[in-house]
Amino acid sequence: MKFKLALIAAVLSVGTAAFAQTKWDLPAAYPATNFHSENLVQFANDVDKASGGKLKITVHANASLFKAPEIKRAVQGGQAQAGEILLANFQNEWQIFGTDGLPFLADGYDSSMKLYQAQKPALEKKLGEQGLQLLYAVAWPPQGIYSKKPINSAADLKGIKWRAYSPSTSRIAELVGAQPVTVQAAEFSQALATGVVESTMTSGATGVDSKLYEHLKYYYDTQAWLPKNAVIVNKAAFDALDAPTRQAVLKAAADAETRGWTASRGVNTKTLETLKANGMQVLPPSAALKADMKKVGDTMLKEWTDKAGPEGQAIIDAYRK
Repeated sequence: MKFKLALIAAVLSVGTAAFAQTKWDLPAAYPATNFHSENLVQFANDVDKASGGKLKITVHANASLFKAPEIKRAVQGGQAQAGEILLANFQNEWQIFGTDGLPFLADGYDSSMKLYQAQKPALEKKLGEQGLQLLYAVAWPPQGIYSKKPINSAADLKGIKWRAYSPSTSRIAELVGAQPVTVQAAEFSQALATGVVESTMTSGATGVDSKLYEHLKYYYDTQAWLPKNAVIVNKAAFDALDAPTRQAVLKAAADAETRGWTASRGVNTKTLETLKANGMQVLPPSAALKADMKKVGDTMLKEWTDKAGPEGQAIIDAYRK
């Protein structure tokens, strides 16, 4: 009798182990309606399906679990098993994280993907040293110049009141002779309405979100840079999965990367159409403006490579091959 009970208990424990479920939390900083967040949810659903329900990933959008600057550390410390971060936010920690924030280096989706491929080996190595693993990365729509008046060359930006929101946007203003004015997003519309600022550089998507067409007339699609969101996972949590589940995660991540880049292109096209529909002139930069901005980019690239050293230079060389 004791033998039979022991046998039944053993069978039950094997059955329980076979259907054991792992749960992961995945914090993200953007609203649930953002295309990055929607892509994350699809990724989680794909993992659930491919793993036969063995791995359940809960996406916590809109900084509801951790704020944007806290997510990377939370994943490193195991407070969350995975997370989505804006790589350029961590440039001060390691210059290579900011590679895709260099203006006018990669000026479109194809060149941005090429830059990502050049950056990826160093990125994966660094994350590995930090106990992390890169699952996938997706670019935001490209950045352009908004203005109240026509801009034909960098000379037309001289003295203009330029809304800056990061060290790089302030540096661009300095290099073209504009007046950088730091204005937070919540105060942006009021600053435009009162003439505190009259120009800025951001994406078409942000232009629609902030209704910049109510105050500014021109958008020059310079495609200055395409910053990337990266989805990272705690290496120990990933390694603890069985082999088929790890494979399911990697396959879902590869699909999410492809799907995300396609979605970003779609968002970019749609938002530029919305700007036009609301009376804004959406224009390509003139040859002179493009050349002037390329000089600005070259200066900022030199400043970056001086800080990034041989590792940074190797990435730029690989990108330019």
